[in-house]
Amino acid sequence: MLDIKFVRENPEIVKENIKKKFQDKKLPLVDEVIALDTERRAAMTRADELRANRNKLSKQIGALMSQGKKEEGMAIREQVNAQAKELEALAAKEKELNEKVTQIMMSIPNIIDDSVPIGKDDSENVEVQKYGEPVVPDFEVPYHTDIMERFDGIDLEAAGRVAGNGFYYLMGDIARLHSAVISYARDFMIDRGFTYVVPPFMIRSNVVTGVMSFEEMDAMMYKIEGEDLYLIGTSEHSMIGKFIDTITPESELPKTLTSYSPCFRKEKGAHGIEERGVYRIHQFEKQEMVVVCKPEESKMWFDKLWQNTVDLFRSLDIPVRTLECCSGDLADLKVKSVDVEAWSPRQKKYFEVGSCSNLTDAQARRLKIRVKGEDGNYLAHTLNNTVVAPPRMLIAFLENNLQADGSVLIPEALRMYMGGKDKIVPTK
Repeated sequence: MLDIKFVRENPEIVKENIKKKFQDKKLPLVDEVIALDTERRAAMTRADELRANRNKLSKQIGALMSQGKKEEGMAIREQVNAQAKELEALAAKEKELNEKVTQIMMSIPNIIDDSVPIGKDDSENVEVQKYGEPVVPDFEVPYHTDIMERFDGIDLEAAGRVAGNGFYYLMGDIARLHSAVISYARDFMIDRGFTYVVPPFMIRSNVVTGVMSFEEMDAMMYKIEGEDLYLIGTSEHSMIGKFIDTITPESELPKTLTSYSPCFRKEKGAHGIEERGVYRIHQFEKQEMVVVCKPEESKMWFDKLWQNTVDLFRSLDIPVRTLECCSGDLADLKVKSVDVEAWSPRQKKYFEVGSCSNLTDAQARRLKIRVKGEDGNYLAHTLNNTVVAPPRMLIAFLENNLQADGSVLIPEALRMYMGGKDKIVPTK
C-alpha cells in the first residue's frame, strides 16, 4: 500500500503506474481517494479546533462559576454541549472516511521499479539468463504422473474419492523423494544463514489483507467457516504476519527466515493439459524464504534470494532460467519480481517453479512493521521467494534425471536424504 501523502503529492505518477499495469479501471480511484482524504483532513482539523475551544470554554465556565455568574456559565456550557455533539458526529465521519480511504488505498498498486519491463501478462515476461544446458534425451520422456506410476508412487484416483480433484497420494520412493527435497531445501537455506521456522498454517483476516490484494485473496484463500481464520496459500503469509504491529531495532536487521509449511489454494480458473497431475493442485508443501530488512538493502537481498533458488536447482542437476516479470504480471503489492523456471525435457520448454518478489514497504505499511533507527521509526522492506515446492520440483526432477531404462538418478546432494541411494528403480 502506498503512502497517502505520496498519492496526494504525486497523483500523475500514481496514474501512470496504473496505466503501466494495464489497470485503467482503477484510474478514477486516485482522484476519489484524494477527495476523500481532503474531506478527512478537514474533519480532523475541525475536530482539533473544537477540542481546543472546548478546553478554553471549560476554563471559562470554571472561572464564571467561582465568580457566582451561574447564568453566563450555563450559557457557555450549552455551547460546550453543542460542540460535544459536533465532535461525536465528526468522530463517526472520520472513522467512515478512514475506512473508505484505506479500502481504496489497498486497491491502488505499488509503484513498480523502473527496471520492470512493460507488458500485459506473463507472455511478455523477459528472459534474463539460463543456468545449465537444457537437454532433450534420445528416448521418450513420459508425462510426470506416468513416471510416478512406474514406481507405484502416486494414486490420483483414490485421492479423488477422498478429497476430489486437485489432491494426490504420494507413495514409496516418490513420497520419500518428495520429503527428501523438502529436507534438503531446509538444510540448504540454513547453511546460507537463514533461520528455520515452522509457522502457523492458519492466519487471521487482518494478516491476509496485509500480505496480499483482495483479488489474490479471493482467488487463493480457503476460509475456515465460522472462524476468523484462513488456510495459508504460502508460508510467506504467516511469516510476514509474524512481524505485525512490531518495532524491530535496526541492529537486529535483517531478519532472514526460511519456513516449511503445507499450502492450500483454491486455484480458480481453467487449467490446461500441462496442469494435470501434480502441476496445479489444492494442497502441496513448500520451503519458503522471507527477508525483513532496511530499505537500502532490499535490492541486494532481492538478487540474493532468487540466486538461492537457482543454486539449489542446479545442485540437483536441473537446468533453469530466470525471467523478469513484466508490469502486467506483477501483483499489486510487488515492486519487482523474478520467476525461476525449470527445464522440461518432455515439453522442450521451461516452466515456473518459483517466484521472487520485492514488496518494499507495501506490506510493512499495511501491517505496521516498523524499524527503530537512530533518527526515529520507519517502515521495513519485505521480500519473499520460493526455495522449492516439491510437486512442481518433482516434475522437473523426474524428467531431468530420468534414464533410458526407467530409473531416476539421485544427485549426490540428495543421497543422504534418500538413504544413500544413487538411483531409484521402477517397480513396473
